[in-house]
Amino acid sequence: MDDALGTRIEAMADAFTSTEHPCRPDIPLEPCLIVIFGATGDLTAKKLAPALFRLYQNHLLPEPFLIVGAGRTPLDDEVFRGRIQQALERQGLNLKEAWSSFARRLFYQPIRYEDLPSYAALSEELKRREKEVGLEGRRIFYLAVPPNLYETIAQGLGASGLSRVEGDGGWARLVVEKPFGRDLTSAVHLDQSLHRHFREPQIFHIDHYLAKETVQNILIFRFANAIFEPLWNRQYIASVGIIAAETLGVEHRAGYYEGAGVLRDMFQNHMMQLLALMAMEPPSVFDPDRVLDEKAKLYRALRPFPVEDLWDFLVLGQYGSGIIDGRPVPAYRREPGVHPQSLMPTYALMKVFVDNWRWQGVPFFLCSGKRLAEKRTEIVVLFREVPHSMFRRLLGETITPNRLILAISPEERLSLTFQTKVPGAKVRLRSVTMDFHYQQTYTGPVLGAYEKVLLDVMAGDRMLFWRQDGVELAWSFLTPILEECESCSVRPQKLYPYPAGSWGPKEAERLWQESPLSIRDRR
Repeated sequence: MDDALGTRIEAMADAFTSTEHPCRPDIPLEPCLIVIFGATGDLTAKKLAPALFRLYQNHLLPEPFLIVGAGRTPLDDEVFRGRIQQALERQGLNLKEAWSSFARRLFYQPIRYEDLPSYAALSEELKRREKEVGLEGRRIFYLAVPPNLYETIAQGLGASGLSRVEGDGGWARLVVEKPFGRDLTSAVHLDQSLHRHFREPQIFHIDHYLAKETVQNILIFRFANAIFEPLWNRQYIASVGIIAAETLGVEHRAGYYEGAGVLRDMFQNHMMQLLALMAMEPPSVFDPDRVLDEKAKLYRALRPFPVEDLWDFLVLGQYGSGIIDGRPVPAYRREPGVHPQSLMPTYALMKVFVDNWRWQGVPFFLCSGKRLAEKRTEIVVLFREVPHSMFRRLLGETITPNRLILAISPEERLSLTFQTKVPGAKVRLRSVTMDFHYQQTYTGPVLGAYEKVLLDVMAGDRMLFWRQDGVELAWSFLTPILEECESCSVRPQKLYPYPAGSWGPKEAERLWQESPLSIRDRR
């Protein structure tokens, strides 16, 4: 790690613990230019533009900075600014004070992704804009486009010289969204194609789950508290459950989802990241490469999935029609753009194991699905039962084990359930819960996931991003499962329907009862 990046990381760590300016790195970010490919698409309108505008409102962007949108749609600067303004208004943002000055930094350059001369024109436009404001060749290229365009755009950037670093203080960074490939082979091919033009430190694989405050807090919770880490192993923990439940259907993403399904959409990235944060070993220092090294070690320790007994460890489902928030919603197969006999799963519950000293024999249950009863992302740690009950004559043989919940969305909280005596003359137990809400006693600004991600890209901090070895290891684990699921003769029979607004197919009940998620106990 170079000295400049090390200094920047230390400063950001200090800023994290500081109460004076909790969102602002102590070392100023370098002025830069952000190019958004796919600037007229949904990701830009719903995530990137609002995030950049909020950062600007909170005086967190460097000075000077420019944003250049690039896309196939023929627009001029003023029309593009109007579109961004409308997108921000739809998000309910207050534009009165900052919009006019923010808009002056927005520009648009039409581009044909497959046409190399388009990139030469883009290069000239960027140089002209940079010269006007005194920027020095520091550029971020954000690919807010379908993944099948990543290779094409990287080739265009490389052929036009935009991937090269210019000057002593210049840099070029490429930001790609998920999914990165659709299996191990395609992920390796895509990585090789990007590396023809960009070096690994230039490539930022986004997983916005990692930028959520409570996800970042997992490492702090584990490794900054002596009362938990000594218990974080097979001796004291019986099982771990991780769930990411959505009430939304595929919405406008049917074209993508029909080629992906829940395993590619959620498990290869978000669920694997949450698993790694919960199960990885402590790094020697809080440094991006050291943290990513430990995640890679965890992925290598995953027990190969028993595809010969696939359905004993995996349940797949697809949502049917039902009721969400009091209104009827269609079945997946009736969504626009979905094949009427589609076999693409929208729900998965998986039981996996980590074969290392810390976790041998402890099951991890990963669950994600669309059109479920609630929007909820959380991690549940079930501790082992007490080894001996001296209360058995009074209370029976079983005492409810302790349970720790790390809630990520929509609530952000930690809760620990333990046993106490019920007041009164008789000896009886009751479960009580200590709750900590993440925003409790905090009154400062809170960074959204994309705001945090964008700041980290500007700072060159890769802590909250995938590294290619992690991408490939996650695909190595998941690809045999995908191949078996998509080629087996019983595929139609093993895709179980479930009504929208439920917690999944009834066939998941057996695995569900083994897991500590216990959503049904609290709904």
